[in-house]
Amino acid sequence: MSIRSITMTTTKRFLSTKHQQNKPKHLVNISQFTNEEFSNLINKASNLKQIYKSNDSRLTIENHQKLLGKLVALLFSKRSTRTRISTEGAASFFGAQPMFLGKDDIQLGVNESILDTTKVISSMTSCIFARVNKNQEILDLCKYSSVPIINSLCDKYHPLQAIADLLTIKEKFGNTKGLKLTWIGDANNVINDLAIASLKMGINVSVCIPKSIKFDQDVEQDAISIAKEQNLNFEILNDPIKALENSNIIVTDTWISMGEEEQRLQKLKQFENFQINSSLINNANINSNWIFMHCLPRHQEEVSDDIFYSDNSVVFQEAENRLYAAMAVIEAFVINKGDLLK
Repeated sequence: MSIRSITMTTTKRFLSTKHQQNKPKHLVNISQFTNEEFSNLINKASNLKQIYKSNDSRLTIENHQKLLGKLVALLFSKRSTRTRISTEGAASFFGAQPMFLGKDDIQLGVNESILDTTKVISSMTSCIFARVNKNQEILDLCKYSSVPIINSLCDKYHPLQAIADLLTIKEKFGNTKGLKLTWIGDANNVINDLAIASLKMGINVSVCIPKSIKFDQDVEQDAISIAKEQNLNFEILNDPIKALENSNIIVTDTWISMGEEEQRLQKLKQFENFQINSSLINNANINSNWIFMHCLPRHQEEVSDDIFYSDNSVVFQEAENRLYAAMAVIEAFVINKGDLLK
């Protein structure tokens, strides 16, 4: 090989390596984290919560300078309460200007391709929080964006909710290892990430879904693998009473997700006897220090008032923790450039 050929090959390798180094790290789902990285992210959220609530002006100003003058894009195809408030609040905490881009505000999917839109938005912002319909949309955004994409919900994953949930669990129990979480409800995006997140934090997971509903196979295989590595238990059951045995954490979510409204009657029939209520709790052999969680919005058929508003319920603490989850993600992916152990 000539000196010129060697030089050209070396240059190509250098440019390729440099390109990879310059590519941003994105948040797609919880599976992408090592156990150590995820634990560090939860600790980061906890520390930022302490700073936020301390009213320490020195620390507030210090954090406010980190993204001062920057833009944070909120690309939302779906309506939202907690996600919008928490992401706008997190951006403002670091001094950035949040810019909400709803489905009726920009050209995405109407007169402009996702490639063109993503390149334009990412050229002017420090990151993009994307609340979309399909997981493939998240993957496409990641492919074309020059800044971090933060999955703020898609049909397959909901990582920000899982971060907030594990922060809540850690606050209530301190040490998470050896606990048991039981999910009673649909096989949806929330449990897909929550199951993986719980296992990574040393929590056994029991998923209870109706026989007529199938759990995501990719998530199931990943969960089984993590459980085996951690010497934990992961199971998928159809009997709520059996699933609740020895549980510390009881979780449910909406049975009828956005876009499934036409399936309401069918869904209600599928989930007959799945409501979390006093009768179910009293008939199950659960731990005395149990907590109830729900990511909201809540509907009466999913959980009775006496459980939802009980002293065991942490739903509003859980909702508030969405703010600190968003803060932790911005610090990890935007400020620290994806160095999740920093």
